[in-house]
Amino acid sequence: MRSMMFLLTVLAVIGLAVWAYRENYRTQDVISQSEQIQREIGEARSRLAVLRAEWAYLNRPDRLRDLAELNFERLQLLQLRPDQFGKVDQVSYPPAQKIDFDGIVDVSSQPDGESFP
Repeated sequence: MRSMMFLLTVLAVIGLAVWAYRENYRTQDVISQSEQIQREIGEARSRLAVLRAEWAYLNRPDRLRDLAELNFERLQLLQLRPDQFGKVDQVSYPPAQKIDFDGIVDVSSQPDGESFP
């Protein structure tokens, strides 16, 4: 009986060692994948910073003004003036519509005459 318990203990230890060995390599694999993803995120952020800098450079007002002047014949772009904008009271809103509540059925659980507190 002792030898059987000894054998089962040795098999359990070997099984746990194999399990720990596999988990160790799985963990290292996941860590390396995580580090790779972090590197890719860093590279994407640096590319994004470069793109934002290029966008800011290309959208300089003096550059856009020069481009508009160079292409005036084709685009007919003019500078904005304050008198080109309208006022809020000049906006025509649609007329208010009346809603008929006569045919509506009350579906509340409150008895007639009671209201919510």
